[in-house]
Amino acid sequence: MHILSLSVGQHLIQEIRNTSLLEWVGAVTGAACVYLAARQSIWNWWVAIISVLAYAIVFYENQLYGDALLQMYFLSTSVYGWYFWLKKTEKDEKPITSLNNKELILTAVATATLALVLGLVLDKFTPTNVPYVDGCCTAISFIAQLLMTRKVLQNWALWVFVDACYVPLYIYKSLYLTALLYVILLIIAYKGYIDWNKQYKAATLAK
Repeated sequence: MHILSLSVGQHLIQEIRNTSLLEWVGAVTGAACVYLAARQSIWNWWVAIISVLAYAIVFYENQLYGDALLQMYFLSTSVYGWYFWLKKTEKDEKPITSLNNKELILTAVATATLALVLGLVLDKFTPTNVPYVDGCCTAISFIAQLLMTRKVLQNWALWVFVDACYVPLYIYKSLYLTALLYVILLIIAYKGYIDWNKQYKAATLAK
């Protein structure tokens, strides 16, 4: 068992060493932008632009077409997110908000519908061998990013879930560095949810 674990560990290290420069750029800036987002730093959007451009190419080359298209969406939302976060009220930054029950149901329905549509499109029109997994992860990420641009608390819950889904997908696609990145992103997203939830509750009590 020890020898097997050592062999697997050496294989992973070797695969990470063979990682392309473009994937390294995407991974490092990807981790940085999520950390900055959790800290509510407006600079997360500019760092995100570097990450999405790098990963758009990486994902396309690995036939993760849903994720590649998602990066273009991330590019536009990064610009929008920067603009929205930059706008301030008279006294403070844009406050953190939370979805009510009706909005939670609508978000769940919209996410499921988008996941099904994307899965069908990827299955019919692309050579990918993971159309529905790619479509589902893309749909969840799409909604999570939209909620983040509006500083909605539940964006972090969606990121925790989808990051956990992405890890085995990227291992399957031999994108080991990116899989490791998403383990880190999962932890950051969980911490982001805890921190934002505390701030949201404090702001609610202060009203």
